[in-house]
Amino acid sequence: MIHTTHSIRVRYGETDPMKYVYYGNYAEYLEVARVELFRSLGFSYDEIEKRGIWLPVSEYQIKYIKPARYDEILEIHTFIKKIPGVKLEFEYEIYNPAKQKISEARTTLFFLDSETDKIIKCPDFLLELIEKKWIE
Repeated sequence: MIHTTHSIRVRYGETDPMKYVYYGNYAEYLEVARVELFRSLGFSYDEIEKRGIWLPVSEYQIKYIKPARYDEILEIHTFIKKIPGVKLEFEYEIYNPAKQKISEARTTLFFLDSETDKIIKCPDFLLELIEKKWIE
């Protein structure tokens, strides 16, 4: 398993009139956390793309438990719990400043060769980085 934590402050423009985070903005929070997980492996998302690999999202699922509010600092826990094959699955837990879990989510991405537009297995360079950081 790989686990990382990333914090993000809720900006005013991300909220609705009740000053709750608008539900559509959670996808962007998850993307930020995912990109930071790659960075923690020692490889930025940009570097992966420069090697000709795209990672489109094929599934997105979220459960809202409590609202996130304007100006709160949210803590996003991101997990990879399965060694990737042709797809890479992420799980997330989002906590508010009171350490209450406010959301759970999952995304599934797949590896796509940017030149051929074909689905491929996780590239060796990325698989090696994941296995190096893997914690049982």
